Amino acid sequence: MKLRYERKYLVPNSKLKEVREALRPFMRPDIHAEKESDHPHYTVRSIYFDSNHRSAVFEKIEGLRDRKKLRIRGYDTRKEDSLVFTEIKKKISNRIYKNRAPFLYNDIKKVLETGEYEPHLLKNSQKTRDDAARFLYNLNRFNMEPVNLIVYNREPYHGIFNAETRITFDKDIRSRIYPQITELFDNVDFVYPWAGHFIMEIKYYHAPMPSWAKSVVWEFDLKAEALSKYVEGFRCHPLAY
Repeated sequence: MKLRYERKYLVPNSKLKEVREALRPFMRPDIHAEKESDHPHYTVRSIYFDSNHRSAVFEKIEGLRDRKKLRIRGYDTRKEDSLVFTEIKKKISNRIYKNRAPFLYNDIKKVLETGEYEPHLLKNSQKTRDDAARFLYNLNRFNMEPVNLIVYNREPYHGIFNAETRITFDKDIRSRIYPQITELFDNVDFVYPWAGHFIMEIKYYHAPMPSWAKSVVWEFDLKAEALSKYVEGFRCHPLAY
């Protein structure tokens, strides 16, 4: 199991250009992202699931050392062949691990309703079968339901010196609570939990954090924070509870 470190920083939008320019000598655009105004980008869409008691919300608020979140994740706008992934994101102490399995968006509602995942898996390996089964087990074992649709525009980069180091700027983060699975690609009725800010994430597998990334964090006096898009997106809705 390959665990990675993940550090998050809440940064005012007014500093985006300066931070990007400071990091530019050390990073290259993600080759899988589209280009817009010379910057790579794509849109991330996630529906998060939680128990009736909102266990994932309160585990985060109470600062549990080990916890996990379940979500369906897609990208950009809906197409006939749009892919989605079932994901379990685990936090183990201060490191992150994901279980992930790919499906067609057109099939995912049926998979969730019936639990029959193998005929619809797009990469039918032992790992994806295990990851899909683990997702469906948790979904049903804890009676989870869709709670929060989180959407944001991501600007992704990789480190030049170590491609496993990843830097992302997550912008225009928005939330809508209690969505249907069929609404993953909707674009209405959002609230913005961090209006006027973006989240910079630095992800790496081997401690310590690369010195060039650390120097930029120091230069802009950024503070690592336990920022949860799911939890903050939920809490900012007046009718969430």
